[in-house]
Amino acid sequence: MRRIAPVIALLAALVAPAFAQKAEIEAVNAKWIECFNKGDFAGVASLYTDDATAFPPGSGMVKGRAAIEAMWKNMAEQVTDPKLITVDVKAIGPSAAREIGTFSLKTKGPRPQEVTGKYLVVWEKVGSDWKLAADIWNDGK
Repeated sequence: MRRIAPVIALLAALVAPAFAQKAEIEAVNAKWIECFNKGDFAGVASLYTDDATAFPPGSGMVKGRAAIEAMWKNMAEQVTDPKLITVDVKAIGPSAAREIGTFSLKTKGPRPQEVTGKYLVVWEKVGSDWKLAADIWNDGK
């Protein structure tokens, strides 16, 4: 029993930050959705690092906050009701993490359709805030 206690304590010390990290990232995702749904694309862009890069499907890379803000504003003309589900968050250093998840959204127009897909985000800790540094997504499972 005496040998097990230190192992349990060590595991708890390693696992607790990972759960906190996932919760913090999910909170930023919730803020992203809130900003998007309000049409606050400057708010969406503020959740990215200054030098972030987005990789939208079927088009070129989008670099920097201003360009990412414009991209999401344009995207909102075509889609609505985004939802994100975090599948996994893995620390990749003291100030970086990788998130894998799934998304769904609805297209706008006379015959709206639901689109589902997957995403990968590299997060960076900037001060005390998690920010999206690289954001890639595409449809399908």
